[in-house]
Amino acid sequence: MLQRFLDPATLAAISGLDLIAKTVVDGFVAGLHRSPDFGFSQEFAEYRAYTEGDDLRHVDWNVFARTDRCFLKRYRGETNTQVLVLLDTSASMSYGSHSVNKLEFARFLAASLCYMGNLQRDAVGLIVFDEDVANYIPPSTRQGQIFRLLHGIEKAEPGTHTDFVKPFVHFQNFLHRRGLVLVLSDFYEKPETIIKTVEPLRYKGNEVVLFHILDPQEIAPKFREPVLLVDLEDSASALEVSPEYARHDYKRKIDAHIEALGSQARSHGLDYFLMNTSRPLDEGLREYLFIRQGRM
Repeated sequence: MLQRFLDPATLAAISGLDLIAKTVVDGFVAGLHRSPDFGFSQEFAEYRAYTEGDDLRHVDWNVFARTDRCFLKRYRGETNTQVLVLLDTSASMSYGSHSVNKLEFARFLAASLCYMGNLQRDAVGLIVFDEDVANYIPPSTRQGQIFRLLHGIEKAEPGTHTDFVKPFVHFQNFLHRRGLVLVLSDFYEKPETIIKTVEPLRYKGNEVVLFHILDPQEIAPKFREPVLLVDLEDSASALEVSPEYARHDYKRKIDAHIEALGSQARSHGLDYFLMNTSRPLDEGLREYLFIRQGRM
């Protein structure tokens, strides 16, 4: 029953990001408490990835044996961290083949993640970007921060093309302590360019999660007749696409792009997963928590 409230199309009918975020997170937490898969004790809070200089006494060697990845246990009272959400508002994010486009879905997800961080009393911040930084809300735990974040997300409008360099340079200039970086984008750029731009954040001890947001028609297009596709970030560029091309050549290319981005991200210590905009948000949040626990 819960999942119907978390469907993106249903969420789109709810007025206000604050209510959307509360609906998603409250429903997710209620489902989490019924799940046997997480096994929280009263003291244990979560895992975080090992970074050079961490105390090896806190490494969970059982997780290392299962995953071949090194994670540290964190406990109540020491879990407060800095969380920064980077929201891509480039023109391509305005595409949607159903009731919720990619930017709307990204807004819902960003609001839910900010709401979760606020509940955990983390210092949460926001960068809205396309080819430049459109808005920056510094991470903070001060009163009213969640409303500042939700206002910034709600006001995010489709821009021009994506330039990953500027927001990440901007972030590094204001980086005072390491934390968790959540990037929400359709990542229409070469995987090696994305990784090269994002990876320096990992070097500074941050945990980085890439939420790859795509419409179902971008993942598996279903055309019955030829269509003219116009580049949303360059209106002068257009391509006529046949159903055969969409089913075969395009499908191979998008699958290769998704696989390359995911594998290169993981090989460089970044977390990645694909978010289909027709998918309930509770599933995405569960994956997010699995990643935070080091179980993926």
